[in-house]
Amino acid sequence: MQAMILAAGFGTRLRPYTELRPKPLFPVLNTPLLIATVNRLRNAGFSRIVVNCHHLGEQISDAVGSIPGVIVQYEPTILGTGGGLREACDKIEDAPLLVTNGDIYHSIDFTQLYDYHRRSGNDVTMAVHDCTRFNVLATEHGRIVDFKGRRGSPGLLAYTGVQVVNPGLLSGIKKSTASCIIEYYHSLLTNGRPIHVRRVDGSFWTDMGTPEDYLNLHRDLLTGAAPRWQELAADARPFCVDPAAHCDASVGLRNWAAIGKARIGAGATLARCVVWDGAVIDPGASLADRIVAPGQAQGMKR
Repeated sequence: MQAMILAAGFGTRLRPYTELRPKPLFPVLNTPLLIATVNRLRNAGFSRIVVNCHHLGEQISDAVGSIPGVIVQYEPTILGTGGGLREACDKIEDAPLLVTNGDIYHSIDFTQLYDYHRRSGNDVTMAVHDCTRFNVLATEHGRIVDFKGRRGSPGLLAYTGVQVVNPGLLSGIKKSTASCIIEYYHSLLTNGRPIHVRRVDGSFWTDMGTPEDYLNLHRDLLTGAAPRWQELAADARPFCVDPAAHCDASVGLRNWAAIGKARIGAGATLARCVVWDGAVIDPGASLADRIVAPGQAQGMKR
């Protein structure tokens, strides 16, 4: 089986953190999400995985380029979700391709969706669910009838960022040109080409679109509200502290926290914080609801 992780975006809503590292490499329980996603795909039986990149692409290449079965697709000019997929067609076999966004955390069963797609005979199967914040898709009888519904209107569904597509369907995308896969699917739909969906209601799902989303994901993982991937750190609720962290015995942790290979000064207090590798927190500092990154010693408000 083969898959592609879309990891080329700029992550503008997560600035200034995305000026330090691309969003797919943000640590989740001290493991970069991209590495955990690659390992999750490999553990599910996907032996060929394309990862596209652009923004801070060398970091992504360094992180996953040596993992067996991973092909890094660096895009000197960002190609978007459509152009990126079209570019990948030269690197994959003529077989269904599972595609997942690189900035989502979810419990969708990759193998189950892939097998359903192969049995269905669909050209594309988009995993959808009821998520009020993102509901814009109108569907009937397992097909999309409108991509541009009014967000939050009754009866609409949301695209999860996970799909399975047959490479032949992508041949109509202009190569080496930036484009959006949803806009391409919309054009196919208006020309009578069916776009199929598979509901995955009941699966946990969140993206990391904003600092608040990122912190809330950690809250859910560290309080047991979200299922934890086996590819992440072992269960350590409600605090996940890297063994290499320099954390003085007088440091106070409140509610929940994830601390990487960081240095936490004596007497500091942290509540509901995510501290990245290389970060330094001053002695006596009191931080709450913060992402603390290297060079941003006391973090920034979300």
